[in-house]
Amino acid sequence: MRDPETRDWTEQETAQHMAEQICLGFQAHDRKRRDEAIEAFGTVDALQFQHVDPETATHAATAYVDALWAKDDVEVDHMADGEIDDDDLAAADWEPVREKFRERASIVGMDPRYAELSTTAWRNHKTGRDYWTPIQRAQVIELRAAMHDEEYPQKPRYGQSGFGPEAARYALAVELHDMHTDRHWQQAMDVMVPYFEAILEAHD
Repeated sequence: MRDPETRDWTEQETAQHMAEQICLGFQAHDRKRRDEAIEAFGTVDALQFQHVDPETATHAATAYVDALWAKDDVEVDHMADGEIDDDDLAAADWEPVREKFRERASIVGMDPRYAELSTTAWRNHKTGRDYWTPIQRAQVIELRAAMHDEEYPQKPRYGQSGFGPEAARYALAVELHDMHTDRHWQQAMDVMVPYFEAILEAHD
């Protein structure tokens, strides 16, 4: 069920709102504003996971935020003189992060592989390794749960090894986030609108 404030919106307006909120969630994380992050990600989860009630969606969002905060804790524990040792961080114990992603997956009924893929993605993101492959694999799992479509992406013929346009959009949005400019944040929001439109269309 959609948030009451969006019930009269078009799908495009709702998708725009979701794109804004997911970006606000990551901005809140960057600024260490946990409650704001939960509120923003909770708004997104309530709209994308319509098979759960709003309270459950908030729990899923909280688990996601807890995973991001656990990630930060691991990073701080492997920092020396203000710099992260990539090899040391890569070899660190990431189980606290994995546990929270596992919790999120369980709450909304996602394939549990989501937890390992998301953990690998964020570890690699911080250590200069390939994060875009596991993050897209993780998003395929999340998209399948949100869309109730275990066959996503349903490509007509070629490019079957790809992860689908929506998962690719998510990875691009992370790249845009990494630039940390207002212009790139706006581009990230714009990129994510069709991502959420696809989810909302699948709900119809």
